[in-house]
Formats: sequence, C-alpha cells, structure tokens
Amino acid sequence: MSRLTTEERNALPDDAFALPGRRYPIPDAAHARDALARASEMLHRGELTQDEYDTIHRRAEDVLRRERM
Repeated sequence: MSRLTTEERNALPDDAFALPGRRYPIPDAAHARDALARASEMLHRGELTQDEYDTIHRRAEDVLRRERM
C-alpha cells in the first residue's frame, strides 16, 4: 500500500475517512484493505469499540465493492 503524504491526506474529503476526526483514510481499495486489518488489530487490543470497528468494516467494504465494479 502506498502511504499518503500529509498533503494528500489533508486534500481528502471528510467522507474518505471511516471514522470522525479524519481517522482511517479509505480513499481506495488498498487503504480500505489496510483499514480492515488495522481495525481488527485495534479492536482486539481494546483500542476501538465494537461500534467503531463495525463502522470501519462497513465503510471499507463499500469502498472495496465500488472498486470491483
């Protein structure tokens, strides 16, 4: 996965992030897959709530579904 530069991240619209506060950028399929993996890790470590995880999962799956079309 390519890393977003600060400039690229700042240029993304708010709806390109899975969580409020511009957390978990998911502008494309690669970032969506990474968000799914990181969210699972963070949930198991107790650093995400189940609701936050569910939101990330739903939003990332939407991005992946759009990319497949």
